[in-house]
Amino acid sequence: MKVLHVNAGLENGGGLSHIVNLLTEAKNEGKDFELLTLAEGPVAQAARAAGITTHVLGANSRYDLGSLGRLTKFINEGHYDIVHTHGARANLFLSLIHKRIRATWCITVHSDPYLDFEGRRIIGNIFTKLNLRALRKADCIFVVTQRFAKLLINRAHVNKNKVHVIYNGIFFHSDSEIPAKYEHTYFNIINVARTEKVKGQELLLKAVKKLDDQHIRLHIAGDGSQLEALKALTRQLDMAPQVTFHGFMTQHQLSGLYKRIDLAVLTSYSESFPLVLLEATDNLIPILSTDVGDIHKMIPGPEYGFIAKTGDIDSIAKEINLAVNKTHEELRQMANTEKRYAEEHFSIKNQLDSIEKVYLTLR
Repeated sequence: MKVLHVNAGLENGGGLSHIVNLLTEAKNEGKDFELLTLAEGPVAQAARAAGITTHVLGANSRYDLGSLGRLTKFINEGHYDIVHTHGARANLFLSLIHKRIRATWCITVHSDPYLDFEGRRIIGNIFTKLNLRALRKADCIFVVTQRFAKLLINRAHVNKNKVHVIYNGIFFHSDSEIPAKYEHTYFNIINVARTEKVKGQELLLKAVKKLDDQHIRLHIAGDGSQLEALKALTRQLDMAPQVTFHGFMTQHQLSGLYKRIDLAVLTSYSESFPLVLLEATDNLIPILSTDVGDIHKMIPGPEYGFIAKTGDIDSIAKEINLAVNKTHEELRQMANTEKRYAEEHFSIKNQLDSIEKVYLTLR
């Protein structure tokens, strides 16, 4: 079975990790999977570095519809059995040519399609409608949470027989491969996420402020449209000594920072199945999340991690305080329990196996 994965190519976060990890596992297992990006960028660069067969369409702009003919020709002449798109732009391009290609078309929905273009007003509404239209046209939809499946079926009116829930996975390292933790003075919290409204970093800042504990230090790793506003809020809350904004960090840079982190936190208003928390788990860091997506699948009980109410500063502060007041040994045991569970349920191999089983039903 010959499979082509298609992405716009400009992502830097979880979407990039998902695509590159999945295709790396496919390569390691000898599968005939390739990647096409619409433009040169971080995804193609990361894929090449991983040894994945990578093509670039060379679209001249974000919505260069003149490249549709080249895309159709590339797919048909490549004799692909499955074309699998990731992201709204790739979905749009395939929706415009799907009747002219011979391959079966699949989509992975990585995030809430009703929130992808939030805050972009009229143009955002247009792109949301185009993406939803594309989802209805596809032969098969993979979603990364049960909540997204219900959303697509009940609200977007996607045929329920097309929708399959496949949880995200990562490559887990043996504990001996994880760098030893540094001794450090403070209780260090990390938030790895784009600085966008949906990620809720303002809630995290206010929760830490509410605790009024100078022993806590917060590290925010990510770029986005809200970065300057979050820095301004930090100054307004008189928290500058407690908060460090690192901007976007590579996996290598994060690995270095993880050596002195005590808790990884996501305070998002909406999430799918966050890879950044699995990556923190791999690094033996306890995790805390708001009650979003299918987080109870990742954190099935209090011995595995912490879950706060979504959008609730008091609840977030309470869960952080629970972590702060645990002993080092209790946190170490929690991180170890979560990692053993995650390794069993959310490996990239499990994810690829589940996707391939669905592919086989489509031929």
